[in-house]
Amino acid sequence: MNTYILNLQCPDRPGIVHTVTAFLLSHSSNIEEAAQFNDPATGLFFMRVRFACPVEITLLKQDLAHLATVESMQCSLHNAKENMRTVIFVSKDGHCLNDLLFRCKSGLLGLEVKAIISNHKDFYQLAASYNIPFHYIPISGSSKDQAEARQYEIVQAEGAELVILARYMQILSDDFCRKLSGRAINIHHSFLPSFKGARPYYQAHERGVKLIGATAHYVTADLDEGPIIEQDVARVDHSKSVEDLTAIGRDTEGQVLARAVKWHSEHRILINGHKTVVFK
Repeated sequence: MNTYILNLQCPDRPGIVHTVTAFLLSHSSNIEEAAQFNDPATGLFFMRVRFACPVEITLLKQDLAHLATVESMQCSLHNAKENMRTVIFVSKDGHCLNDLLFRCKSGLLGLEVKAIISNHKDFYQLAASYNIPFHYIPISGSSKDQAEARQYEIVQAEGAELVILARYMQILSDDFCRKLSGRAINIHHSFLPSFKGARPYYQAHERGVKLIGATAHYVTADLDEGPIIEQDVARVDHSKSVEDLTAIGRDTEGQVLARAVKWHSEHRILINGHKTVVFK
């Protein structure tokens, strides 16, 4: 038996669940997990189904495409046992990169990291220790277009289904964001937009914040405005130094990014306009 994950969305109406389950039954499928959400604000219906099925994925996709046309659905079908091909971007802060690689090595994330891309050379040894190709692509104002073209070549050549910006401190062009739409996840400190720019933890420390945190979201052309996947916070107080805040913030960033990446790799996230539906 093959194990698949079906994601779908369509205008909400009676009978959708019956239609989907009847389709799966007609292909001798056994449903192992199912979740659904009706959004009254948009009038849309979202569903995720994990199921076992003897039919090969090529044939199943053909039949599913016909159903989607008839029922006006947007559907995607995935092999649940395949690790997601991934490329990670990083700059000089390596805490998220290190955390992701360790989780992958430990079997905690269903990723196959095909390449690491960086505008600095700091982590080539870390990449080598995991036997992952490391691509150093420096960026300056005049070379940004050429650098992004090379980066995209690597993403395409590796067949990446997911791009992770693991504290990659470069703003992607609008064109690059569009090319990566729906398959690029970024992580940043939750101080945005209150503490923009460099040294956010210093700014936060000076203002005496009581909560720090992190946000993982999909990348869009609107800087740090993409659909949010996951967020978390940690309480702090006056006794914490800048170094304490930085350490706590980095831990939170790593955990939030790992959860977002895990849910994406398990096809648990559906984009709903400027928001997400996450079937945890």
